[in-house]
Amino acid sequence: MEFKGSSILSISQFERGDIDRIFRVADRMEPYAQRQKITRVLEGAILGNMFFEASTRTRISFGSAFNLLGGEVRETVGFEASALAKGESLQDTARVLSGFSDIICMRHPQSGSVADFASVSRVPVINGGDGSNEHPSQALLDLYTIEKELKGHGRQLDGLRIAMIGDLKHGRTVHSLCKLLMLFQHVSVQLVSPVELAMPRELVEDMRAAGIQVEESERLESSISHVDIVYSTRIQEERFSSKDEADLYRGRFRLNQAIYTSHCEPNTVIMHPLPRDSRAEANELDRDLDSNPNLAIFRQTDNGLLVRMALFAMILDVTHLIEKYATEVRWFNPRQPAC
Repeated sequence: MEFKGSSILSISQFERGDIDRIFRVADRMEPYAQRQKITRVLEGAILGNMFFEASTRTRISFGSAFNLLGGEVRETVGFEASALAKGESLQDTARVLSGFSDIICMRHPQSGSVADFASVSRVPVINGGDGSNEHPSQALLDLYTIEKELKGHGRQLDGLRIAMIGDLKHGRTVHSLCKLLMLFQHVSVQLVSPVELAMPRELVEDMRAAGIQVEESERLESSISHVDIVYSTRIQEERFSSKDEADLYRGRFRLNQAIYTSHCEPNTVIMHPLPRDSRAEANELDRDLDSNPNLAIFRQTDNGLLVRMALFAMILDVTHLIEKYATEVRWFNPRQPAC
């Protein structure tokens, strides 16, 4: 695809070569994300960060990524803080706020809403999650993490074996990740969920049509025994009609160190898009996994900075200028890499 000036709304926009281009630009962002160097390549540019649904990691990650490239961030958080609460249409909001920004990142609880917004925006828009539909930048950072983790064990994305666990019906991160995996060869996917929260049938059929070996199960232990990646997700309580309905499924697929040792291969990588639900009734990923070197959940979040920096640089067409505008860090940097 042509990245310059383009909105990023769906994984369906990408071909395999596009993914490699994003990842190689992301590699170049490492010294800036680690505060080893500074670049001011986007100095004067403004990101409109519009989050109409709760977010911590994604919102701050996008903002930090833009800041690390020298740009400034203006935020709108929640419906009540926007003109939407006064009855303004999403399209009018897009027409107005795109006049104040050079690029916009948006999250909205309704599927398709970000594409609707982008259709009248005067600047590029990045989908930060639209309902249970998609979350393209999360899928990109997940796959980037998988590539890096596999490389450490002499493996690559072709031939990947992955188990996706939890609320696969509402989990937009796994929806987008499945679409990405269709670009690779000899991939096998174990889908582990209650029947009521299964991956959407259309997406399963699309994966199989793309040559992915897909198996569906409600049994955790047997499904994680021969995979490279265990990708756990939380119950998406906000997509249910009530907390009581969500509680029917909470805590069904818990992973702890004992289960990992008994059923996983020694180098199986554990991932989660976060936040992980650590409440006793859920406890998707037990804290006794925190000392497991194959727990990659915090490396994922660090990689999110790199991928989002890459997207900004490519969309605003400054990848050729990153190093030109680089300077040395002037402050003490105690930063340690994520475990």
